Amino acid sequence: MSQDPGNTPIGEWASRPRLTVGEQETLIHARDRALSESRQNLQLAERIIDASQEGIVITDAETRIEFVNPAFTRLTGYRLEEVVGRTPRVLSSGRQDASFYHDMWQALQAEGYWRGEIWNRRKGGQLYLEQLTITAITDDQGATRHYAGLFTDITQLRENEERVRRQAYYDALTGLPSRRLLEDRLELAIRHAHRQEQRLAVVFIDLDHFKQVNDTLGYAVGDELLLKVAERLGHRLCEDDTLARLGGDEFLVLLPEFDALDEVTRVARRLIEEVSEPFQMGGHEFRVGCSLGISLYPDDGTTPEVLVRNADAAKYRAKQEGRNTYRLYRAEMHVKDHQQLALETALRNTVESGEGLEVHYQPLVERDSGEVHGAEALLRWSPPGFGAVSPGEFIPLAERSGLIIPLGQRLMRLVAAQLRAWRVAGLAPPRVAINLSARQFWQDDLVEQVRALFEEFDLPSGLIGFELTESVLLDHQQQAVAILEALRGFGCHLAIDDFGTGYSSLSYLQDLPLTTLKIDRRFVQRLVGEDSRGSAAIVAAVTGLARELGLRVVAEGVETEAQRQALSRYPVDLLQGYLTGRPVDAAGFERRWLRALVAWEGAAIARE
Repeated sequence: MSQDPGNTPIGEWASRPRLTVGEQETLIHARDRALSESRQNLQLAERIIDASQEGIVITDAETRIEFVNPAFTRLTGYRLEEVVGRTPRVLSSGRQDASFYHDMWQALQAEGYWRGEIWNRRKGGQLYLEQLTITAITDDQGATRHYAGLFTDITQLRENEERVRRQAYYDALTGLPSRRLLEDRLELAIRHAHRQEQRLAVVFIDLDHFKQVNDTLGYAVGDELLLKVAERLGHRLCEDDTLARLGGDEFLVLLPEFDALDEVTRVARRLIEEVSEPFQMGGHEFRVGCSLGISLYPDDGTTPEVLVRNADAAKYRAKQEGRNTYRLYRAEMHVKDHQQLALETALRNTVESGEGLEVHYQPLVERDSGEVHGAEALLRWSPPGFGAVSPGEFIPLAERSGLIIPLGQRLMRLVAAQLRAWRVAGLAPPRVAINLSARQFWQDDLVEQVRALFEEFDLPSGLIGFELTESVLLDHQQQAVAILEALRGFGCHLAIDDFGTGYSSLSYLQDLPLTTLKIDRRFVQRLVGEDSRGSAAIVAAVTGLARELGLRVVAEGVETEAQRQALSRYPVDLLQGYLTGRPVDAAGFERRWLRALVAWEGAAIARE
């Protein structure tokens, strides 16, 4: 059956009643009104788009630009004819990475729209921040046909917000954090310290006689002084520290994550020294001091308010007791700190003069024959007015105060001088091992120091060796190889001390030119007793590994005959400990070991 264009059977069409002229006119008028309203609505939409203060861009499904409104041109500088057919990448600033755009398109595909902030670039090259909304426009079947983007320039808005934020959180004169930002940081630092079971310090700083500067030289000079003080204080602090200005001539420092109290007081002394240096301003040279108060978390408080208040109280005590100094909040801690300061001063004097230093030597004996094979040099210190100070106290003090390098250099010279004296006396000196700290080992001129030492004291190759801990080598293993090989070039024996207590990485044992492993005393002492199984397994593994790698094994801390017998089951070469010989001074070592060995050898020759 033939059909009309509307697919309606001709018979059905013919059977319908015909419209009257009036009805036809009514339909025509309705159609015209609809078309007119549609044109008006379209014109209204166009006027709204043209008048919009938001930039509008419409692209096809492949993101090629088809339309932009006048606001787009005003905001970006690009006219329609310059961008039509191009993609919005023409505006790219380069500030967003690929993952940013990946997430954007993921959201568009999943939800049909994306809204966020994005940095773009105008035609003239200026960057601007825009608030952008992208909407996917779909057809009746749900397929995306276009994308519509609406954006607003919010650069000025963000700049204003940043300006308000800086006014609220930063001091207008110095640019330092204000009290409000400091309290926020201090609260975060306290939470972190609590979780990590660490300590932190608050240092309250008040300039001495600052009012006189304002009164005599004027407020402009006073402001310039505050700027210079802030700059000087900042130079004396680490990156993780916070320096804030509370107002007037008051500053506050937050020192997070310290281990020992003298770390804090050393910073306090540096700050006082820095502020005490003369200032040159307005043709005048003058000095101002500062008084400091220190409170500690958790010792002196667990909230920002309490810590700041207690540091302020300690600062007032510093002013009352002489100014240009510091005080700890708790008096008993201040007394202890002064004792540590006095001890550090004594150590500094000792490093320069050598007074109170002495080297003791502990023998390393062969396990089977009992003969002395070498010795370890152990530094002893008895400063005037203090008596004997334990190495467990003065060695960490030397590390913290930066004295470990000159102290180590003095130890090497003392050992070298003693070895030369024994050789001049006709005695056969032992090989002596010297412990090197990380700072000593990583000196740029360590190899040259050792070379000069051998030459100056005319020592045979290999008479001095060195001991290091695993942690010294693991961080920079490749750089360590060159240093160790250079030391081996002098015949130096190189030992890893306390092996098994650190990382015990096995790879470095075959890569580094080492000669000796020293088993830590804890494993030796646990070889005897009910809990010996674990230590026995460790000693067996370490000694077996050393034997395969051609390394000597030294067992430290051998104190009993039972421990010696237990070690006989393993390939251990040398013993060191109270059982085989306590550390003694040079004269005692000479009597006990060197001259006794000469006498024994002479008697053996006479018998022959």
